[in-house]
Amino acid sequence: MEPWATADQVWQGALIFGRIGAVMLMLPGVGESYVPPRIRLSLALLISLVLWPVVAGALPALPSTLGGMAGWIIREVLVGLAIGAILRAFMTALSTAGETVSLQTALSFAQTANPLQAQPGTTISAFLMLLGTTLIFATNTHHLFLAGLVGSYDLIAPARPLIAGDFVSLAVGTVNDAFLLGIQLAAPVLVFGLIFNLASGLVARVMPQFQVFFAAAPLSIILGLSVFALSLGVVGTVFIDRYRAVANVFVGGAGG
Repeated sequence: MEPWATADQVWQGALIFGRIGAVMLMLPGVGESYVPPRIRLSLALLISLVLWPVVAGALPALPSTLGGMAGWIIREVLVGLAIGAILRAFMTALSTAGETVSLQTALSFAQTANPLQAQPGTTISAFLMLLGTTLIFATNTHHLFLAGLVGSYDLIAPARPLIAGDFVSLAVGTVNDAFLLGIQLAAPVLVFGLIFNLASGLVARVMPQFQVFFAAAPLSIILGLSVFALSLGVVGTVFIDRYRAVANVFVGGAGG
């Protein structure tokens, strides 16, 4: 080992790879099930080698026991999984918005395979999640992920005690914000659905003989999708701005 790397260098590389590899398993776009595991591992190894000179000073020394080594590795893997889970949890805002729009447009029965959730979902929800992932890479938001990985070693330094309560608070707040944002993104369609249903009920009361359902169902789909299409640009802009704010939580550790 000595001609190539010292024991301390191998230990530092293993610690960095433990955190980075765990994050790569959860990141949107990179950690999906359709991405080959070799690609993810290769990317994690490459990023670990790049970050090694930057964060090596924040890493603990090589423990003298095997149990100590295993404990540090498990700790770094758990930290990486927590960071990746928080970044992925915010993507549920688009899923919530898609499900809400589908309910309002009577398209909730139209199920399709959602590649980002590895389970069936509504077509609009799958479309929005694919749109969000595309926007992350199109707007270079994934660069914040790399900066956040460096900042995480200041925000969650390996030498400091791991405070699980902060992770829980951040995770709960992220899920809460994601659900609230999902409802806000679907607000134009929700307002349309409220007005349309009120108008349909009024027509049914004024003209009892008129078959409101047969006329309202296709109009609800056509007009609802039209409102959704018109608000799609705002939906993408608001989501990517809020997502960048979530990613900046970890980036801020590098500047603080």
